[in-house]
Amino acid sequence: MTEENGENAPGPCAEERRERPRARNWDAVTALIAAMIGVLALLVSGYTAYIQRQQVRAEVWPNLLIGFYDPDRSIGVHNKGVGPAIVRSVQVWVDGTPKRDWSGVLTALGVPTTGTTISTISDTVISPGERVLAIGMSDTEAYKRFRSELVGRVNTEICYCSTLGECWLHSDRAPNRKPGLTPIDQCPVVADDQAFSD
Repeated sequence: MTEENGENAPGPCAEERRERPRARNWDAVTALIAAMIGVLALLVSGYTAYIQRQQVRAEVWPNLLIGFYDPDRSIGVHNKGVGPAIVRSVQVWVDGTPKRDWSGVLTALGVPTTGTTISTISDTVISPGERVLAIGMSDTEAYKRFRSELVGRVNTEICYCSTLGECWLHSDRAPNRKPGLTPIDQCPVVADDQAFSD
Protein backbone atom coordinates (compact mmCIF):
# COMPACT_ATOMS: atom_id res chain seq x y z
CA MET A 1 0.00 0.00 0.00
CA THR A 2 2.88 2.29 0.50
CA GLU A 3 4.08 1.79 -3.04
CA GLU A 4 0.65 2.48 -4.43
CA ASN A 5 0.22 5.62 -2.41
CA GLY A 6 3.69 6.86 -3.25
CA GLU A 7 3.32 6.44 -6.98
CA ASN A 8 -0.23 7.58 -7.56
CA ALA A 9 -0.94 10.04 -4.81
CA PRO A 10 -0.71 13.66 -5.81
CA GLY A 11 1.90 15.24 -3.67
CA PRO A 12 3.41 18.69 -3.35
CA CYS A 13 5.62 18.03 -6.41
CA ALA A 14 2.63 17.74 -8.73
CA GLU A 15 1.19 21.00 -7.39
CA GLU A 16 4.42 22.81 -8.03
CA ARG A 17 4.37 21.61 -11.61
CA ARG A 18 1.03 23.20 -12.27
CA GLU A 19 1.30 26.62 -13.88
CA ARG A 20 0.35 29.46 -11.70
CA PRO A 21 -1.03 32.63 -13.20
CA ARG A 22 1.77 35.22 -13.57
CA ALA A 23 1.67 38.02 -11.08
CA ARG A 24 1.64 41.53 -12.59
CA ASN A 25 4.79 43.57 -12.24
CA TRP A 26 3.26 46.78 -10.93
CA ASP A 27 6.61 48.56 -10.79
CA ALA A 28 7.06 48.17 -14.56
CA VAL A 29 3.51 49.36 -15.28
CA THR A 30 4.03 52.39 -13.04
CA ALA A 31 7.33 53.21 -14.77
CA LEU A 32 5.72 52.93 -18.22
CA ILE A 33 2.84 55.22 -17.23
CA ALA A 34 5.29 57.74 -15.74
CA ALA A 35 7.34 57.73 -18.97
CA MET A 36 4.21 58.29 -21.07
CA ILE A 37 3.15 61.19 -18.84
CA GLY A 38 6.66 62.66 -19.16
CA VAL A 39 6.55 62.50 -22.97
CA LEU A 40 3.08 64.04 -22.99
CA ALA A 41 4.24 66.85 -20.68
CA LEU A 42 7.21 67.49 -22.98
CA LEU A 43 4.91 67.74 -26.02
CA VAL A 44 2.52 70.10 -24.22
CA SER A 45 5.45 72.23 -23.08
CA GLY A 46 6.83 72.46 -26.63
CA TYR A 47 3.45 73.42 -28.05
CA THR A 48 2.95 76.05 -25.33
CA ALA A 49 6.35 77.56 -26.13
CA TYR A 50 5.43 77.65 -29.83
CA ILE A 51 2.12 79.43 -29.10
CA GLN A 52 3.85 81.94 -26.82
CA ARG A 53 6.43 82.66 -29.52
CA GLN A 54 3.63 83.32 -32.03
CA GLN A 55 1.96 85.69 -29.55
CA VAL A 56 5.20 87.59 -28.98
CA ARG A 57 5.78 87.81 -32.74
CA ALA A 58 2.32 89.31 -33.17
CA GLU A 59 2.93 91.77 -30.32
CA VAL A 60 6.14 93.17 -31.84
CA TRP A 61 5.25 93.06 -35.55
CA PRO A 62 6.17 96.32 -37.35
CA ASN A 63 4.65 97.37 -40.67
CA LEU A 64 6.20 100.33 -42.50
CA LEU A 65 4.31 102.24 -45.16
CA ILE A 66 5.77 104.98 -47.36
CA GLY A 67 3.39 107.64 -48.49
CA PHE A 68 2.65 111.20 -49.51
CA TYR A 69 1.30 113.60 -46.90
CA ASP A 70 -0.07 116.36 -49.11
CA PRO A 71 -1.27 118.71 -46.33
CA ASP A 72 2.32 118.76 -45.02
CA ARG A 73 3.83 118.75 -48.55
CA SER A 74 5.97 115.80 -47.52
CA ILE A 75 6.82 112.15 -47.95
CA GLY A 76 6.92 110.05 -44.83
CA VAL A 77 7.32 106.61 -43.40
CA HIS A 78 4.58 105.45 -41.05
CA ASN A 79 4.78 102.40 -38.77
CA LYS A 80 1.28 100.91 -38.85
CA GLY A 81 2.38 97.82 -36.92
CA VAL A 82 2.25 97.11 -33.20
CA GLY A 83 5.99 96.86 -32.60
CA PRO A 84 9.01 99.06 -33.29
CA ALA A 85 10.66 98.90 -36.72
CA ILE A 86 14.45 98.87 -36.70
CA VAL A 87 15.41 100.35 -40.08
CA ARG A 88 18.57 98.58 -41.26
CA SER A 89 18.93 100.03 -44.75
CA VAL A 90 17.32 102.42 -47.22
CA GLN A 91 18.01 102.65 -50.94
CA VAL A 92 16.64 105.23 -53.38
CA TRP A 93 17.07 105.18 -57.16
CA VAL A 94 16.28 107.89 -59.71
CA ASP A 95 15.96 106.49 -63.23
CA GLY A 96 17.75 103.34 -62.02
CA THR A 97 20.75 105.22 -60.57
CA PRO A 98 21.27 104.96 -56.79
CA LYS A 99 21.27 108.22 -54.84
CA ARG A 100 22.86 108.77 -51.45
CA ASP A 101 20.67 111.59 -50.13
CA TRP A 102 17.64 113.78 -50.84
CA SER A 103 19.81 116.51 -52.31
CA GLY A 104 20.97 114.06 -55.00
CA VAL A 105 17.37 112.93 -55.62
CA LEU A 106 16.08 116.51 -55.99
CA THR A 107 18.94 117.51 -58.27
CA ALA A 108 18.37 114.45 -60.52
CA LEU A 109 14.65 115.31 -60.71
CA GLY A 110 15.34 118.98 -61.48
CA VAL A 111 13.55 120.19 -58.34
CA PRO A 112 15.05 123.05 -56.30
CA THR A 113 16.63 121.99 -53.02
CA THR A 114 15.82 125.23 -51.17
CA GLY A 115 13.04 125.21 -48.61
CA THR A 116 13.29 121.49 -47.86
CA THR A 117 13.23 119.78 -44.48
CA ILE A 118 14.90 116.39 -44.19
CA SER A 119 14.73 113.67 -41.53
CA THR A 120 16.94 110.63 -41.32
CA ILE A 121 15.27 107.27 -41.88
CA SER A 122 18.36 105.07 -42.24
CA ASP A 123 19.54 103.30 -39.08
CA THR A 124 16.65 104.54 -36.94
CA VAL A 125 13.92 102.95 -34.88
CA ILE A 126 10.36 103.92 -35.75
CA SER A 127 7.93 103.34 -32.90
CA PRO A 128 4.46 101.86 -33.45
CA GLY A 129 2.11 104.55 -34.72
CA GLU A 130 4.99 106.96 -35.38
CA ARG A 131 5.24 108.82 -38.67
CA VAL A 132 8.63 110.15 -39.74
CA LEU A 133 8.59 112.84 -42.42
CA ALA A 134 11.46 111.90 -44.70
CA ILE A 135 11.35 115.10 -46.74
CA GLY A 136 9.09 118.13 -46.59
CA MET A 137 8.86 121.20 -48.81
CA SER A 138 7.74 124.71 -47.99
CA ASP A 139 6.95 125.61 -51.63
CA THR A 140 3.67 124.08 -52.88
CA GLU A 141 4.67 124.25 -56.57
CA ALA A 142 8.04 122.60 -55.91
CA TYR A 143 6.24 119.85 -53.98
CA LYS A 144 3.76 119.23 -56.81
CA ARG A 145 6.60 118.98 -59.31
CA PHE A 146 8.59 116.73 -56.98
CA ARG A 147 5.59 114.46 -56.46
CA SER A 148 4.80 114.12 -60.17
CA GLU A 149 8.44 113.33 -61.03
CA LEU A 150 8.79 110.96 -58.10
CA VAL A 151 5.95 108.67 -59.16
CA GLY A 152 7.46 107.68 -62.50
CA ARG A 153 11.19 107.94 -61.87
CA VAL A 154 12.01 107.09 -58.25
CA ASN A 155 12.19 103.64 -56.64
CA THR A 156 12.76 102.85 -52.98
CA GLU A 157 13.65 99.89 -50.81
CA ILE A 158 13.56 99.89 -47.02
CA CYS A 159 14.73 96.88 -45.06
CA TYR A 160 13.64 96.74 -41.44
CA CYS A 161 13.46 94.23 -38.60
CA SER A 162 11.40 93.59 -35.49
CA THR A 163 12.92 93.35 -32.02
CA LEU A 164 12.92 89.56 -32.48
CA GLY A 165 15.20 89.84 -35.53
CA GLU A 166 12.54 89.02 -38.14
CA CYS A 167 13.10 91.21 -41.19
CA TRP A 168 11.08 92.53 -44.13
CA LEU A 169 11.94 94.31 -47.36
CA HIS A 170 9.51 97.01 -48.51
CA SER A 171 10.20 97.62 -52.20
CA ASP A 172 8.53 99.28 -55.18
CA ARG A 173 11.11 98.06 -57.69
CA ALA A 174 8.75 95.50 -59.28
CA PRO A 175 7.89 96.10 -62.96
CA ASN A 176 4.37 97.24 -62.00
CA ARG A 177 5.87 99.62 -59.38
CA LYS A 178 3.38 98.34 -56.83
CA PRO A 179 4.97 98.37 -53.36
CA GLY A 180 5.48 94.92 -51.92
CA LEU A 181 6.49 93.60 -48.54
CA THR A 182 8.66 90.48 -48.48
CA PRO A 183 9.81 88.62 -45.35
CA ILE A 184 13.55 87.92 -45.53
CA ASP A 185 16.07 86.17 -43.26
CA GLN A 186 18.17 89.28 -42.75
CA CYS A 187 18.66 92.66 -44.35
CA PRO A 188 21.20 92.68 -47.17
CA VAL A 189 24.46 94.55 -46.75
CA VAL A 190 24.27 97.64 -48.95
CA ALA A 191 27.45 99.09 -50.45
CA ASP A 192 28.32 102.57 -49.16
CA ASP A 193 27.95 104.14 -52.61
CA GLN A 194 24.38 102.79 -52.86
CA ALA A 195 23.16 103.29 -49.29
CA PHE A 196 20.81 106.20 -48.70
CA SER A 197 22.12 108.25 -45.78
CA ASP A 198 19.11 110.51 -45.14
